[in-house]
Amino acid sequence: MNSFFEQHYQTPAAIKKRISRRAFLKSAAMTAAAAGAASATRLSWAQDHVSHVDFTAEPWRTLDQVMQHLLPSSASGPGAKEFHAINYLYLLLTEQPIDDAEKQFVKKGVGWLNGYTNKHFNSEFYQLSTSDKQQALTAISKSRAGENWLSTLITYIFEAMLAPSAYGGNPNGIGWQWLQHKPGFPMPTNGKRYFELDAYGRIDIKQQPDADKDNKAR
Repeated sequence: MNSFFEQHYQTPAAIKKRISRRAFLKSAAMTAAAAGAASATRLSWAQDHVSHVDFTAEPWRTLDQVMQHLLPSSASGPGAKEFHAINYLYLLLTEQPIDDAEKQFVKKGVGWLNGYTNKHFNSEFYQLSTSDKQQALTAISKSRAGENWLSTLITYIFEAMLAPSAYGGNPNGIGWQWLQHKPGFPMPTNGKRYFELDAYGRIDIKQQPDADKDNKAR
């Protein structure tokens, strides 16, 4: 597959699971909009954190630009930049045990998008004006693959906004403050994130000898 518009595209199973969370995202978006209207967030809270992502290298440069376009910074609230959405996505794709098909879909989408913009605008996506970026994303959203790719990135933005900062986004809880949300306690730290816990994915299904004996007697 070389573009968003190929007819034989089949939505990866891992992406279907993320798409099924649209109801949650719709609710979160409405909440965010309401909170943003009620109070402006102090954007400076997120500006002290330095990203370790190489923004000159792909796929991170394009992914960062797309997410900033999907949720731009504004006077009424923070955007993907302040939520450090690209940091969250970087750690998700490089450290977390998510489905490999999902990782490949996200990364291949960068090539497909830049292929489209090079064909129609003679430039990479990151080089386009805001209006041209909008035209390009609107165009690819009319394909199933493009719609799925953009929906997946929107999901990541909201996850970056809501997850503890140990996962790369939401510096100093800027997302929670914007939503006027009180998180649980204690917060996970590096080394104690869900995918780093010993119990994660290690369910021992072996029966104990006594249990086997009891079962045979029945």
